[in-house]
Amino acid sequence: MREMGVGEGRRVSREKRQMVRGLCQAVGRWRPVLRWRTRCGHDVAVRHLDLLAVALKARGWRYVRLYGSGEFAVPVPLLWVYASGVTDDAGALVSVLATSGGAWGYHDARWGRYGFLAPCGDAKAAAERVDRFLKQRLFPGTW
Repeated sequence: MREMGVGEGRRVSREKRQMVRGLCQAVGRWRPVLRWRTRCGHDVAVRHLDLLAVALKARGWRYVRLYGSGEFAVPVPLLWVYASGVTDDAGALVSVLATSGGAWGYHDARWGRYGFLAPCGDAKAAAERVDRFLKQRLFPGTW
């Protein structure tokens, strides 16, 4: 095994710093890429929201599909989920956003990327989370 000289320890730490800096720059570029994938993936988002709508309908929730890109000012398709008969103003707005690794995820549209509900491959889990969220919102004293 080779012994390190006097200046070689610094060189390693400089290389590590450069590697970390490059990693930070790469991660910083992901946000614009994810936004671009979300805006270009309108058909993918609609397909996933349709699957979620079927799962929510089985649980008794009503929904309104807000998919038309020309008729609304929002760039992504949305699904407004609300209770049938109890009140029409308590509901959840669900969107589908691109996530890292080429995947998609259900999100609470009010919170954007911070409102992650479930991966799009699991519409049942997303329906459970929306169901739990809306029940807690409609009946706060029982939870």
